Amino acid sequence: MGKELHPRYAEENRKYEKLIARKNRVDKRFYNGIYERYVYPVLTARHAPLIWKYDLNPETNPYFMERLGVNCAFNSGAIYLKGKYYLVARVEGADRKSFFAVAESDNGVDGFRFWDEPILLPDTCPEETNVYDMRLTQHEDGWIYGVFCSESKDTSVNDLSAAVAAAGIVRTKDLKTWERLDNLKTLRSPQQRNVVLHPEFVNGKYAFYTRPMDDFIDTGSGGGVGFGLCDDIEHAVIDEEIITSKRKYHTITECKNGAGAVPIKTDKGWIHIAHGVRNTAAGLRYVLYCFATDLNDPSKVIAEPGGMFMGPLGRERIGDVSNVVFCNGAIVDEMGKVYIYYASSDTRLHVATTTVERLVDYVFNTPEDPLRSRDCVAQRIDLIRKNKEYLETV
Repeated sequence: MGKELHPRYAEENRKYEKLIARKNRVDKRFYNGIYERYVYPVLTARHAPLIWKYDLNPETNPYFMERLGVNCAFNSGAIYLKGKYYLVARVEGADRKSFFAVAESDNGVDGFRFWDEPILLPDTCPEETNVYDMRLTQHEDGWIYGVFCSESKDTSVNDLSAAVAAAGIVRTKDLKTWERLDNLKTLRSPQQRNVVLHPEFVNGKYAFYTRPMDDFIDTGSGGGVGFGLCDDIEHAVIDEEIITSKRKYHTITECKNGAGAVPIKTDKGWIHIAHGVRNTAAGLRYVLYCFATDLNDPSKVIAEPGGMFMGPLGRERIGDVSNVVFCNGAIVDEMGKVYIYYASSDTRLHVATTTVERLVDYVFNTPEDPLRSRDCVAQRIDLIRKNKEYLETV
């Protein structure tokens, strides 16, 4: 006689399969001409398979309780391989520890299903407590690299919240077998988060976008998104970091900023989707912004439209860490369509779509921030007057 499942299993599995099969659609309530938002998140805690959470044996779990809960699924690296869309998401358990798991979809906007087992990274850092926010880079050397935050306890102080952040590096050919490399060392920055590997060699070297930090939370003297080169990816060491996109007073990057998705190569330059943070009476507010760097010298910023590219809307503002959007993954398919995977409030993952052409138009034709209220008003009045003149000719 075969073994039985708990009666509740069938109902929970039905709800799970219904969620995976749900079709997503463009949110018609939103329009800005730059990108389309979609109605439903692409990954949530409910997308975690039942076999991740429940002991299915009624003898050892008679009440069909969650034994290993999942709190959220969010900040995800992204890659397009052989016609499929893959996300390496940050999944957080009920125990607060994060881990990585691969989800795949046929169309990039819905139907994402996690693989049966999360990624078990090689255990080469015994002091490492938590890992999160992997960026996936398909490098011209033939490897797919994952660069992520490796967090350890700061044992130099008697504070349970004190941590040390480093950039962990892994590589793979198939998203299944992962080789762990040495953590990135930046000789002039004590800590690193939000590190992104550039997809091409620069002057024959591996290039990283960094975020120099004095400690785990505060950037301190870190002036913005850094850029550095190293010779050996297996033992990556960066001596000097050049600041590219700089933090600026009374802007969306005043408190801190950091690299997001792997930059997108276009005819006019490398387009970056980054995050900027400012402080408010309600706490930190994270938004996305864009800038472009030179094709031949990716450390050189050549365009930076003013203001935010994307901020949290509606229910996106609510979650474990409210008032946040964050992106560490974007995909460009063979038709030039861009899929931007962004998380809201450290809780769930969404998608927005645009095209390379529209991104180029936005980045290179949107005015820069003039940095003073009066100059911002003058900039807007100039647009108004041009529009009034044009309307008279229509």
